[in-house]
Amino acid sequence: MKKKIKALVLAGGLSEERDVSLASAKAITEALQRLEYDVRVLDSATGRSLLDQAGHYRLLKDGKSDSKIALIEKADTALTTALNRDEFKDTDIVFLALHGGTGEDGTIQAMLELAGRKYTGSGVLASAVSMNKAFAKRILQNEKIPTPPWRLFQIKEAALIPAFIKIIEKEFSFPLIVKPNNSGSTVGLTLVKERASLSVALEKAATVSKEVLVEQYIKGREITASILNGRSLPLVEIIPTNELYDYQCKYTKGKSKYICPAEISEEVKEEIQRLAARAYEIIGCAGLARADFILQGDKKPYFLEVNTLPGMTELSLAPMAAREAGINFDQLVDEICRSALQK
Repeated sequence: MKKKIKALVLAGGLSEERDVSLASAKAITEALQRLEYDVRVLDSATGRSLLDQAGHYRLLKDGKSDSKIALIEKADTALTTALNRDEFKDTDIVFLALHGGTGEDGTIQAMLELAGRKYTGSGVLASAVSMNKAFAKRILQNEKIPTPPWRLFQIKEAALIPAFIKIIEKEFSFPLIVKPNNSGSTVGLTLVKERASLSVALEKAATVSKEVLVEQYIKGREITASILNGRSLPLVEIIPTNELYDYQCKYTKGKSKYICPAEISEEVKEEIQRLAARAYEIIGCAGLARADFILQGDKKPYFLEVNTLPGMTELSLAPMAAREAGINFDQLVDEICRSALQK
């Protein structure tokens, strides 16, 4: 009898993207079970199993929201303690279904490497670089990958904001994008159309991260390029019902329209895929990653950011691109695991 691969899915965490992580983990867990992996699932914030006694993925409601799992007995050492339990010591592969925070910034990757565990996705350095949007932009700009004009501000206290507004007014024109430097899923992001809204936008972003990125807004088409183990997948165009592709449009059915493959010229398609593959290579990504672009005037693509642990829900873009390439969800999950096992 063939030995089953033992997979541990890490989910949840404490970032602003906890809900998204839990949704991704559910889809990944069910795919691994269909593929006949021996599956365990842990909430990285609590060290608790997210499988019931029958092996089904479960959501523990917290009474305040039907969309969140209760943070029962959360502790800083919960994950390290859980990983040292006998039932997890012989895990073959750790599947990272985490988004944002320590799950995506290289912290958990470093912990797993120190523990000698194989895990999915990019390594410590690539994860840390990609999570820091300004650092990634600085590196890729040096490699001639175009990105909208930007500047990073350290907002350690609200009293600094008036001075920063003066700098922004001098260097940028409205509208602007204001967002946390190290968060995802557009959490804390604001499209600022006039000076009167700028202070509030900076304060909002600073509640998520003291590092706030201000970026020149470029009106255009939202295009995302997924890379799987170094090969380009079909592009996806995102057409949100809101002015921006915000959190609501990302995770609410019917709030965005997706076109895959994106209906753009072959020349522009190849250029975006080239830029995405180059960013993947320069940063040192592994497994599945996604690069986001804004396409100005149907001809000029601007790089926005790299996501080293893209969403794996039914609305997620990378699985959509994989389907267009002939790779169904279960095959995608299996390939991510097997490529990580070979690292």
